[in-house]
Amino acid sequence: MILTVNIGNTHITVGGYEQDTLIFCGRLHSDPAATVEEYAIRLVNLLQLYGASPAQIEGGILGSVVPMLSGRVLAALQLLCKARILTVGPGLKSGIKLRLDNPAQLGAELLCGAVAALAECSGPLVVISADTAISLMAVNAKQELVGGVILPGPQLSMNALVQKTAQLPQIDPAARAPESVLGKSTSACLQNGFVLGTASLLDGLADRFCADLLEMLVGNGSFFRSTLCFVRKSGTLNAQVCTVKPTGRNLRQITNLPGEAMSPCWSPDARFIVFTLIDHKSHSLGVWDAGSGRVQRIRFPGDVVIGPSFLPDNTVAVALSNGKYPAIFQLNRAFQKSRVLEGGSSINVSPSFDSSGSRMAFTSSRQGGPQIFMKDLRSGSITRVSQAGGYNTEANISPDGTLVAYSRLTSYGQRIFVQDMATGQETQVSFGPGSDEQPSFCADSYFIAFSSTRGGGHGIYLTTRHGGEAKRVPAGNSAFFPRWGLTTKK
Repeated sequence: MILTVNIGNTHITVGGYEQDTLIFCGRLHSDPAATVEEYAIRLVNLLQLYGASPAQIEGGILGSVVPMLSGRVLAALQLLCKARILTVGPGLKSGIKLRLDNPAQLGAELLCGAVAALAECSGPLVVISADTAISLMAVNAKQELVGGVILPGPQLSMNALVQKTAQLPQIDPAARAPESVLGKSTSACLQNGFVLGTASLLDGLADRFCADLLEMLVGNGSFFRSTLCFVRKSGTLNAQVCTVKPTGRNLRQITNLPGEAMSPCWSPDARFIVFTLIDHKSHSLGVWDAGSGRVQRIRFPGDVVIGPSFLPDNTVAVALSNGKYPAIFQLNRAFQKSRVLEGGSSINVSPSFDSSGSRMAFTSSRQGGPQIFMKDLRSGSITRVSQAGGYNTEANISPDGTLVAYSRLTSYGQRIFVQDMATGQETQVSFGPGSDEQPSFCADSYFIAFSSTRGGGHGIYLTTRHGGEAKRVPAGNSAFFPRWGLTTKK
């Protein structure tokens, strides 16, 4: 039997393994007053409780974050058996390189947690430990531990709060949090803070942690700094703008307007979302202000407002029409027509822009059926992007300007394609079942969000510029028009 011992600030955890099988696991209190002999007695009793004996110990390993107890527990183990007991620390080969300023300061349980995680799956990964302290440790694809976060655990924080205040009672940490965050008693308020406060803290910390880790690994952490806006439909001419993190958290409805919202788009500074709003009387441009939560409605002559989008300078481009063909206009900061970006004797809609504002992808009927085009706004030159298929719509250019995603009508339904503007190569990145529509690039030019009927109803899904298995964002059914917004800065 191999004995494993982890000395923590609150408990000493002891486990016995036969080959790779855990045959028992028990706990002792971390007692700074106990002697070597007392620890030896407690260990014998623990072994006997689980039907084991010191004679079965063939080897062991000890990890500790309490230096004052390490020597005593190691001496107790050596009293019980003659087997070799390894100690986690400098000099022990773990298979993980420590890319830290002072590797000797890394706690034994954090190193062991990373080793255990890599035994289950390959990096990159985040290893989370929750005990007296909460820790998040990052391991890259090279099996290198590259950094982490340590903060007080919820029980430690609660104990400190109770000890330092006169009237706040101790609570049961295992008790369920009340249904509402608005506690109706002191105990309920504390329980909410203990459970929901810790969860919210970890949610935000995890996003920042993963964003920095992703940036370290691939040079861009925009995925975890982003929020998706989209439209959720609940009836005829009833659709509201909602937001959600791409991981599915923080889902909320941000408008409550009569009519049907369509095609929402974040501003580059994340202060506004613009969208088309259709009611029984007219089309209008909706502008949601993140600061006030209010919506401004702007009406234009005519009855068509299609696919608004922001330019990098925080001005809006939108397709407007008071005649036969809609044209793409740039609006000024008062949401008045400033200039025509693209018009003529054809339909021109759905503009999107790269991060420099020099390239605009859009949908046009100038060559028959709807196709995807690219306009260089500096020279005025226009090139056709989509070369195959007779019905390509919903152009979305990647922020770095190298790719254009769009939806194509195929015999199997709508599918998402990506065109590489440098090589001219087209890649199909979605494959149904159902229809896949309304693609949108993340700020990293890698991840793509789109709407699909593959799961029953319309849902929001994520894939990459290369395709692969799409993952559904838990944003509910009847969800359309996803667009990314970089809502958290570095």
